[in-house]
Amino acid sequence: MTLTAKRFAVLVLAVGSLEVLCRIGWIDRHTIVAPSEMAVRLWQLLASGSANDDILYTLGNAVAAIGLSIIIGFAAGAAIHALPRLRSILDPLLASYYAVPIFVFYPLLIVLFGINSIPLIIIGAMFGVVAMIVNTLTGLDRVPRALTKSARLLRLGRLQELYLVSLPAAGPHFVTGIKFSIIYSVIAVIAGEFILSARGIGFRVAFAYNSFDGRTMYALLLLLLATVSVVTLSLHAWEKSLHRRWGRE
Repeated sequence: MTLTAKRFAVLVLAVGSLEVLCRIGWIDRHTIVAPSEMAVRLWQLLASGSANDDILYTLGNAVAAIGLSIIIGFAAGAAIHALPRLRSILDPLLASYYAVPIFVFYPLLIVLFGINSIPLIIIGAMFGVVAMIVNTLTGLDRVPRALTKSARLLRLGRLQELYLVSLPAAGPHFVTGIKFSIIYSVIAVIAGEFILSARGIGFRVAFAYNSFDGRTMYALLLLLLATVSVVTLSLHAWEKSLHRRWGRE
């Protein structure tokens, strides 16, 4: 049995066990509903279109936050890697970045930009950017010295060396950075909607929770979990293939 098949079997076993425990009453339905009920309610929401506006709102915020975190993180990582003195100053700050409660800046962002999607996007980008910076630095650090010496012998400029030599060689680590940027940005956007937004999936989850509508709450959580899992597993498979190719070369 392949590793993918084993993972799928574990997932099926976990979901099946939860379904059985919910159906026989060992788990109170007021605590968690059966996975089949989640799926049925999710289908009803999608078919009726009642959650489409919130889904599109969250999707737009998440995509914008992810894009900003990846672009800014890669550019900042490449710049920091090219400036060793600056890196020696920033390394401790990057290592402790996620100890900072980023959400404390949310009220300030609301004052600056108003109650709209911009503060959510900025919070999401702030959560994801450092993961991209760190993995960009890791990837550039692990570019074989033979490649960088060859680039200098060919008299490539800094930008040419970056795009023609360093990027292909450090590709697997960039994919890792993208994967974590997606995860952290989505977490931040959903959490922001959950706390201080009047739209989005996070808001709908919080509203369903406060209204004791467990089926809707778990249906939306199922949608989030399934979407993020598919994206991250796809990126994980791509990352592994790049690592294998990089190792062979």
